[in-house]
Amino acid sequence: MEKLEHIGIAVKDMDKANTTFAQLLGRTHYKIEDVESEGVRTSFFEIGGVKIELLEATRDDSPIAKFIEKRGEGIHHLAFLVENIRHSIKEYKQQGFQVLNEEPKKGADNKMICFLHPKSTSGVLVELCEESNT
Repeated sequence: MEKLEHIGIAVKDMDKANTTFAQLLGRTHYKIEDVESEGVRTSFFEIGGVKIELLEATRDDSPIAKFIEKRGEGIHHLAFLVENIRHSIKEYKQQGFQVLNEEPKKGADNKMICFLHPKSTSGVLVELCEESNT
């Protein structure tokens, strides 16, 4: 892992959360992006070299909708930048971590992503992300 890339926060109302975080951080978000495959709308803030990713469900069956229904709003995941996501998936799997998707998939903010199950990471959903070449 190279660095903490972002902290993902599940929210019910993106407009309200954007207002709250803009006030809290003293800056506005720099990007809003939908990730259709995940049923999520994202909004990004950056502070001190780390991004905050707000996540709002766009479908009732999305992972974010299920997370909020089960746990409420709050921290959803920690994302770490990796140099080679395919190599990282293989390595973490060999080390006994439970990989949620064997193949990287397109995520927000021009990233290829993969998740490690919280059961294998002390209760924290971990996202691996690599800058996409596309």
